[in-house]
Amino acid sequence: MNKNYYAILMAGGVGSRFWPVSTTEFPKQFHDMLGSGDTLIQKTFSRLSQLIPVENILILTNEKYNAIVLEQLPMVKQEQVLLEPAMRNTAPCILYASLKIKKQNPDAVMVVAPSDHWIEDEQSFSDNLKQCFDYCANENALMTLGIQPTFPNTGFGYIEFDKTDTKPIKKVSQFREKPDYETAKSFLDSGNFLWNGGIFIWSVKSITEAFEKFQPQMNALFLKGWESYNTGEEQSFIEANYGLAENVSIDYAVMETAKNVFVLPATFDWNDLGTWGSLHEKLDKDENNNAVVNATVLLKNASSNIISTAKDKLVIIDGLEDFIVVDKDNVLLIYPKSKEQEIKGIVSQLKRQ
Repeated sequence: MNKNYYAILMAGGVGSRFWPVSTTEFPKQFHDMLGSGDTLIQKTFSRLSQLIPVENILILTNEKYNAIVLEQLPMVKQEQVLLEPAMRNTAPCILYASLKIKKQNPDAVMVVAPSDHWIEDEQSFSDNLKQCFDYCANENALMTLGIQPTFPNTGFGYIEFDKTDTKPIKKVSQFREKPDYETAKSFLDSGNFLWNGGIFIWSVKSITEAFEKFQPQMNALFLKGWESYNTGEEQSFIEANYGLAENVSIDYAVMETAKNVFVLPATFDWNDLGTWGSLHEKLDKDENNNAVVNATVLLKNASSNIISTAKDKLVIIDGLEDFIVVDKDNVLLIYPKSKEQEIKGIVSQLKRQ
């Protein structure tokens, strides 16, 4: 194992589109969403540890999930869990983790990866990651793994790369916001667009230089804590200062402005498991395209539904097509799959009430 390889596992999100299973108290990365026997964060951790030493994998999460992380990943020490005292999007937490790693090992190369995505072909993932690590160890590059689009998805951002580039690792022309359907179709037709899966690779030197250049204020804020990183003082510095950082994503803070951005089109299959519909795609289905998690079912005239309940609950359905049916504790959700993006709004509405 290469001791210069590090990973930052992003595990602070709430996954509100997966309500009522995913809640603020217990978000989706800590659930076994596919009924595979492992939670999403356990799967992701084990995938990364095939290439990266276990002690070099840091988990970034909200302080209220600390106990869950340590319970689900017993091989992880407390000092590997970086606790965000406030929600500030992805840029501040990546800068914080990067400075911590830089102080420990200035030669580090690292991957930043979401903890709740599904990747089937783990060998291809490791091969792609190794290729990016090799590139970033030798070049001043900010890299991302781009996902080959399989349909005109309007829920993802896209990465446009230089069409004339014949090398396996491509120069990024620009990042594109979530498109409408027609634009997404034109992206697919032109052949030089990839989905932005939010997986980044760079050397600790390249990313800290980029923050210095593009986010001088945020950089100065976190550099004030340099002496405290990896010591007993770190937590109190973070608690006092983290909330002062601007709430901004890494894409917006660095990637969209930097000129040294490259992409490797991934060879593994990928699913961001962002909605009940994307989970439906990954699960085994019956002859009528129904996917079932845990429930025992009797279905008539029912097709393309996803049904998720506690173990061994009997669910009987007649005449339902393309619906989400989720029974969790004291909540029953029966909702059209075509409106799944609205579930997030319902959660906010319920909170206000």
